[in-house]
Amino acid sequence: MDTVIKTEKGLVKGVQEGSCLVFKNIPYAKPPVGELRFKRPVETDAWEEVLDCTKFGKITVQEMPGDEKPWEKLYHKEFYSDPEYLREMGEDCLNLNVWTPAKSPEEKLPVAFWIHGGGFGGGYSSEIEFGGEAYGKNGVILVTIEYRCGALGFLAHPWLSAEDEHGVSGNYGIFDQIAALEWVYRNISAFGGDPENITVFGQSAGCMSTQVLVSSELPGTKIAKAILQSGVQVHSRIHVTPTLKQAEAYGERIVELTGAKNLEELRQLPAEEIMKAKSLFDGECFRKAMAGDGEFVGGLVIVPNVDGYLLKKDVRKAFEDGDIRKIPYMAGCVTDDLGTTDENRKEGIPGILLKECQAWCAGAAEKGCPDCYCYLFSAELPGENGNSDVAFHSAELWYMMGTLNRCWRPMENYDQKLSERMMAAWTGFMKTGSPAQAEKDWAPCTGEDGFVKEFC
Repeated sequence: MDTVIKTEKGLVKGVQEGSCLVFKNIPYAKPPVGELRFKRPVETDAWEEVLDCTKFGKITVQEMPGDEKPWEKLYHKEFYSDPEYLREMGEDCLNLNVWTPAKSPEEKLPVAFWIHGGGFGGGYSSEIEFGGEAYGKNGVILVTIEYRCGALGFLAHPWLSAEDEHGVSGNYGIFDQIAALEWVYRNISAFGGDPENITVFGQSAGCMSTQVLVSSELPGTKIAKAILQSGVQVHSRIHVTPTLKQAEAYGERIVELTGAKNLEELRQLPAEEIMKAKSLFDGECFRKAMAGDGEFVGGLVIVPNVDGYLLKKDVRKAFEDGDIRKIPYMAGCVTDDLGTTDENRKEGIPGILLKECQAWCAGAAEKGCPDCYCYLFSAELPGENGNSDVAFHSAELWYMMGTLNRCWRPMENYDQKLSERMMAAWTGFMKTGSPAQAEKDWAPCTGEDGFVKEFC
């Protein structure tokens, strides 16, 4: 295909990278600044000149992991220490990236729609471990998206609900994801993609976002398949979905900490002041959690809320009632994942998330979904000085994205073979709804102790 492609809003120019044409920083909505801050995304205007889409755009405003706290030190070294992959932050961040191996628009390749994690407070679509060349080699188009995070993406407040036509607030980051999905559905055929075969997948908060999307009526029929990585919840309270009233109460405290006296002042504040107020609020929540306040179990507070519009009920209740998309699913986690206890580690067994994934797959099948598949990533990663590291939360990303060559770890031939197997399984599922063509022994997960494919 030509490096210039016509979208519904105008021409975009990409760049050839390996076997893929890559289009970076395509706007899917207007910049959410000024009067558009704390509002649902608004469709972007058309442009006349060819838009240069050869460099990644801005990422959502966030606090990057540092190297002081143990968990931040791990993630800083793993994913955020290479300056080549660090990006400029800004509220003008509603963009997406497309890697396509298609030779012509008529190919109709499967589409993988990736939602990054980051606890709904950060992360971005062009992190070092994300890339689409390996997907392209497997005949799949990869799309990665930016969405608003933190208070800019999820702040609810009575002021904001009062001005909204549906009487709701918060959830802007999820509405961003839906807007990006709608853009892909309307435009991906120009890149050689099949709009009727879009797999939404994500890890951690990206997984939680995917669960929200398949539990909401708003995406319509645009999601053909879904993969839930390290964040699905059926019975647990790993991630709490607050009511709108609860979310508004949290928002009132954050706004109080900013010192804004009205909505106009709130919209005029520098983003850094809003981030600072949310950070102070997070500290208050952490102290309450340590004191045993059950309301804050799970650690994530400024998150998607049950507003009666995007979400009509808590995602666990939606699953219980069968109010999820009746599509094929994959769900899985890693050995030392969210909710893993010290006792689990001593016994050498995964934490609660594996049971949650089995429950999702089995329950979805019982509720009328096609075959669902469960996995566990238990491989140990090569570390420093000949040591190895247990599969920690996010460790599988290098492997299922096919980006081992960017990792600081001394990856070996075994790791490369494991990555190729996972890529074949993920893209096989995206093509057919089953990973079993790539992994012949991968049976559907039926029953809450159903089959789990282990990648080790």
